[in-house]
Amino acid sequence: METLIDLVERAVAKRPNQPAVGLRADDESTMHWTYAELERRSLIAAWRLRALGLQLGDRLLTWSPSTPQLPAAYIGAIRAGLILVPLDLRMAPDAVGRIAQRAEARRLIIGHGREVADPSEVGLQDFPTTKLDDLTADPDETFPPDWETQVRAWPRPTPDTIFELVFTSGTTGTPKGVMLAHENVLASIGAMHEVIPDIQHRIVSLLPLSHLLEQAVALFYALDVGADILYVRSRNPRTIFEAIRDHRTTSMVVVPQMLDLFWSAIEREVEKSGRSEAFDRLRRIARRLPYGARRWIFRSVHRRLGGNFRLFVSSGAFLPPAVQQAWEDIGVIVVQGYGATETGFGACNTPKDHGLGTVGRPVPPVQMRLAEDGEVQFAGPTLFKGYWHDPEATAAAFTSDGWYRTGDIGRLDAEGRLILMGRSRDMIVLPNGLNVYPEDIENALRVAGVRDSVVLETRPGRIEAVILAPRGRSPGSGEGDGVVAAFRDELDPLVKKANASLGINQRLAGWRLWPDEDFPRTHTLKVKRDQVRDWVGSEMAGPEEGVKRASGSRALDEVAAR
Repeated sequence: METLIDLVERAVAKRPNQPAVGLRADDESTMHWTYAELERRSLIAAWRLRALGLQLGDRLLTWSPSTPQLPAAYIGAIRAGLILVPLDLRMAPDAVGRIAQRAEARRLIIGHGREVADPSEVGLQDFPTTKLDDLTADPDETFPPDWETQVRAWPRPTPDTIFELVFTSGTTGTPKGVMLAHENVLASIGAMHEVIPDIQHRIVSLLPLSHLLEQAVALFYALDVGADILYVRSRNPRTIFEAIRDHRTTSMVVVPQMLDLFWSAIEREVEKSGRSEAFDRLRRIARRLPYGARRWIFRSVHRRLGGNFRLFVSSGAFLPPAVQQAWEDIGVIVVQGYGATETGFGACNTPKDHGLGTVGRPVPPVQMRLAEDGEVQFAGPTLFKGYWHDPEATAAAFTSDGWYRTGDIGRLDAEGRLILMGRSRDMIVLPNGLNVYPEDIENALRVAGVRDSVVLETRPGRIEAVILAPRGRSPGSGEGDGVVAAFRDELDPLVKKANASLGINQRLAGWRLWPDEDFPRTHTLKVKRDQVRDWVGSEMAGPEEGVKRASGSRALDEVAAR
């Protein structure tokens, strides 16, 4: 298997009539395509893309929620020899324009739905555009009788053919396009086979397919193992849980905050039933038992999840150990991975070795090392081919001996598993020369019971935390001191508890209450630290004064910006 086309063809040959991709619509109806139908639609898309005049190597923008038509368009574009440029639905208008210009894209494929912007809103009103549904629709009179034979006879890509540009930035400055070849993604998929349990996967896909984690694991790996993939149109939590249940879901790809949100929903149901104390006691007992026994003990929870749920694959941010432990207690394995768009599948826990608070070890063929300053570096066939038209940035991303520099700082535990300490660019250098990593303090706050926080140096040597109000509580019920005073008695002890667990140079000198229900976040739920830093800069009257409204984001809307 040398290319993604080989992967798809092998999957179709093995199981042509099994369900491959489906969609649960807003009215809760569900449609499915079989593996054979998915391939047929991708061949149709490939023919139409060439008929539009697109040539080998042309860049194709895709901007759509996740529906069965989107992977068909992806596979069709790859078969037509084009280079995909997936856009996130929540990209800022300036970013979309910059990426279209930087990629020298020839055409935009746009989906439909309430999340999809009008191209004119991002300056693409005159850009050549095709609707996704039209691209994958049944052949019309313009198709010759032998169109499918012709498509299958087209020259095939090679392992080192670039098939995708994933832009990692673009809101300011020049966006960087990560060039990915077939062999890069296939190497990551090979590593996934080593760590993801071999079960009959039924997947609910919530993260956008523009996100490489979802694309690699919940699309291409999923097709390779014969999974049944369901996309969910609604962002309503109740509808999502119903879809997970009705699909009899076995596994999902998530970012850590999704795990937190789902677990909070379970806890709320337990609290309503008045059984919180018994539930917690059973959790402590269950964690000493095999996973099958855990699932039996918590079979009422598992019935809500369809009765077959086994696995979360989590990546994209720090996974609080308490959240991982909670899911493990009820018999759901949480495999925490680590990597970047540039690295693909880097390090990962395994079902048999998934220590809390770690991201595991590199999985062959990936190689990993720590530099003298603790920077995590990778080598191997999963690494990207460079940045699009940016040799200087490409050179700067690698060491002199060819290892990719992640910019993340880490250390190894006694078992050789990687523990991430934070980004080198976020590191705080104190006046005494000591280094402090904000993530260490933020993790201590989570363990102490704080929902989420951002730790910053507000003045030289002064470390403070911006803290979210407890879940379900609105910080916007008053102004100034009155807002913080309402939470001080509750949050002060948590901050003191965290401080007691930290080194003297890490301890917080104060905290501020974020004035909205959640922090501003990216489409993968990472906090936009720069926006929090800017807000703090305008609030320097003190940790308990001058609280103003600021724009945040509702978590499930941010989860699946599709």
